[in-house]
Amino acid sequence: MNSSKHTELANHAWSVADLLRGDYKQSDYGKVILPFTVLRRLECVLEPTRQKVAEEVARFEGQDMDTDHFLRRASGHSFYNKSDLTLKKIAADPQNAAQLLQIYVAGFSDNAREVLDKYEFTQQIKKLAGADLLYKVIGKFTDLDLHPENVSNHNMGYIFEELIRRFAEQSNETAGEHFTPREVIQLMVNLLIAPDGDALSLPGVIRTVMDPACGTGGMLSAAEEHIKAYNDDATVEVYGQELNPESWAICRSDLMIKGQDPENIAYGNSFSDDGHKRERFDYLLANPPFGVEWKKVKEAVEYEHQHLGEAGRFAAGLPRINDGSLLFLQHMISKMKPVDVKGRGGSRIAIVFNGSPLFTGAAGSGESEIRRWILENDWLEAIVALPDQLFYNTGISTYFWILTNRKSADHKGKVVLLDARDQFQKMRKSLGDKRKELGKQHIADVTRLYEEAIGAAADPDHPFHGKVKVFENEAFGYQRITVERPLKLRFEVTEETLAALAAAKPVQKLADADAFVGAVRTLLGSSWATKSEALIALKDAVVGVGLLWPTGAPFAKAVRDTVGVRDPEGEVQLVKGQPEPDAELRDYENVPLGEDLEAYLKREVHPHVPDAWIDHSKTKIGYEIPFTRHFYVYEPPRPLAEIDAELKALEAEIQALLGEVTK
Repeated sequence: MNSSKHTELANHAWSVADLLRGDYKQSDYGKVILPFTVLRRLECVLEPTRQKVAEEVARFEGQDMDTDHFLRRASGHSFYNKSDLTLKKIAADPQNAAQLLQIYVAGFSDNAREVLDKYEFTQQIKKLAGADLLYKVIGKFTDLDLHPENVSNHNMGYIFEELIRRFAEQSNETAGEHFTPREVIQLMVNLLIAPDGDALSLPGVIRTVMDPACGTGGMLSAAEEHIKAYNDDATVEVYGQELNPESWAICRSDLMIKGQDPENIAYGNSFSDDGHKRERFDYLLANPPFGVEWKKVKEAVEYEHQHLGEAGRFAAGLPRINDGSLLFLQHMISKMKPVDVKGRGGSRIAIVFNGSPLFTGAAGSGESEIRRWILENDWLEAIVALPDQLFYNTGISTYFWILTNRKSADHKGKVVLLDARDQFQKMRKSLGDKRKELGKQHIADVTRLYEEAIGAAADPDHPFHGKVKVFENEAFGYQRITVERPLKLRFEVTEETLAALAAAKPVQKLADADAFVGAVRTLLGSSWATKSEALIALKDAVVGVGLLWPTGAPFAKAVRDTVGVRDPEGEVQLVKGQPEPDAELRDYENVPLGEDLEAYLKREVHPHVPDAWIDHSKTKIGYEIPFTRHFYVYEPPRPLAEIDAELKALEAEIQALLGEVTK
């Protein structure tokens, strides 16, 4: 079937929009057209075995047993319909169309009916009937020939995806949630599958693909097509999970229409209700929502993190509550196939992120620990920076993260950073926030550069040498050190220090607090270079008026902290014979992983502050991937003479224009 036939059939289905105009918002057309397209396709697929299913229904009538297995076998598919109704019969009885359609839908097997339920099909039936449109819509679809002998599963997939695309474009406000641009998916799948071309071309090859945030199933469809392009005889089994009921229904419909098993698409939240527990897949890919909080599943995720440890998915760490992106990645990593001793098995992962997961979170934070876990296990193969304004609902910069537990020998211990931010063409017409797209040549160039990345980075003469950099895993690690400096004080009694002393809680608790402060006031204007000198003078003043000098560590600290004044030339304060760190002078430094910390201190810090030291008990290991920093190219400012000449030229142009106006 050629593309014009696909378009013709899609146009026929979408022509129902002419009937809906006025009673439905434009963005809601898909809520009618998509489920009716599914219904019509299911009817056409089941038509050859309708009689056989009817015979089975009659055979088991009145018997208290589960007939699902027998009816599936009779239909020859994973679904069936027990009713003797058809859309044509229902359209011929306009007065009873709503009731008959409800009966017809109820006759489907549970898995097919569940899909229609998620489309809220019953409500659409009522709404169409109320507007006196139901029998007209049904009539339109009875004329749509979707029989398998005329429209194969593969071609039906194209038609349904075209309808999904139109629905997404009509619903611009939610397009990004349901629809990832096709060309972005194509590049992502290219990079995911790139190293496996030879293996995929083998006869009888079977591959499983999983998307834990599958939306309407676009990525799964593209992955299937791409693998089939290598080998048309390959068996591709797709799996997914989706939280949005409408998107789930569309994806599941797509699988039913293509002849895949719809049971492979689970409904629910991947974090709290994993629909594919203990399953492992060859390829995993996802475009999870950016910056979406996971507060609703916080309890379940934290329980798994705290109690299941390595047996769970989130042992490495938990990101901040307002962005669950790295939870999706940990979930996907948990579903990689193990690699055996001969290097067979394993999986590959591709996921779309914004910039946040690259660097958000300081050393020791959940995000940093997740990055550390990934890099120390040598799973991160590459990060690819994409142009901005590629997606429908956001113009921000995005990145592909490519991971695998079966790196090739030349990639082991390394991470490729590939800058594809300039690989785009401007769209003639924007779609939401999408103003750029990847052309076929851009996709081919980036794919080829990805395959040649190691060589391109090492070859200064390669035309794209500046667009690829290769780093050892450890290059992204750092040691977060705490640099301390000694607390240095001089001691004095001034109005300010006296007020602070009087306000200190240990002083206020004294029975004769006012007399104590009064005694110290007699020393107003006095100062001492050392703490011992100050304490002797203070004690003499207090005892001199007949008071006892209070004891206890809290009181001694209060006196020291209030009468002591920071002074770079003051006395170094000691605790158990060691310099006491000054919290106000405390500083933090990030030192490359593996570098000797004391050597760093001597080289970088001591020339400026010779008395500084590192508190090794507070040192933390962190990981971040500063992508843009590695590709930053300094552009010197233009010479002043050039700028001045340009300003003078503009002034002359303005004067000339003003002269024309005043003539």
